[in-house]
Amino acid sequence: MAYRHLSRSIAMQSLYERDFRNLSEKELGEVVERNIREFGPGMEDTDFSKKIVSGVIKNLKNIDTIIEKSAPKFSLQQINIIDRNILRIGVYELLYADKEEVPPKVAINEAVELAKNFSGETSRKFVNGVLGTVFNIIKESENKDKAKTKDDK
Repeated sequence: MAYRHLSRSIAMQSLYERDFRNLSEKELGEVVERNIREFGPGMEDTDFSKKIVSGVIKNLKNIDTIIEKSAPKFSLQQINIIDRNILRIGVYELLYADKEEVPPKVAINEAVELAKNFSGETSRKFVNGVLGTVFNIIKESENKDKAKTKDDK
């Protein structure tokens, strides 16, 4: 398993446990450390998992709002806990990650792979659809910004 995919898996499992057990940030940090030891023994660089988890938590309110707008047929609580946290990671990477480090298509593909590995039959299509919607909204917004900048010149 590639280092970054493993890091995302650890982040997803940690965020899942946070939701399931309603953990504090301090407890979440301990869970991340435990999961790195348990699922990523020998991982030299553990910063990527930690960066994802802290980024999701820091931007959770905005990320959750975007998920709800991009999956209007479901409230956040109706989305199963695994898919919800996979989507959180995907939206975090689409919006907040360095695009050179994590291109949008990689963020979406990695989220779909997490859904394949950890969730139900229809989850990968659901995750792909929601993140595809988010990606299209981002692209539309960027295109509008470019057009507006062009018009202002």
